[in-house]
Amino acid sequence: PRRKFPPSSLPRRLRSPSAMAADTNHKKVVVNFQSVANAPKLRQSKFKIGGNEKFARVIEFLRRQIHQDTVFLYVNSAFSPNPDELISDLYNNFGIDGQLVVNYASSMAWG
Repeated sequence: PRRKFPPSSLPRRLRSPSAMAADTNHKKVVVNFQSVANAPKLRQSKFKIGGNEKFARVIEFLRRQIHQDTVFLYVNSAFSPNPDELISDLYNNFGIDGQLVVNYASSMAWG
């Protein structure tokens, strides 16, 4: 009889694209927060966040960390993602050196 293997036990090259995407979504992503202009700096700048979390979770997390209600976040100093974007999607498309760089400011820094 033919044996069935769970998709995660197969080598990456043998997994279906949907199984690989699901696997990536569950991995933790290193988010590197970098302050811009007058925003308060974090003592610890790197945090691991689940890839299946939405960017809104990152926004709320940072608000609590810096004790401010208004914060502007940008990925790679370039754009502000939609709060509904998945962290894993942002990392897969814009991650650099194994991390997702998120710049933050107390006032609008980039258009």
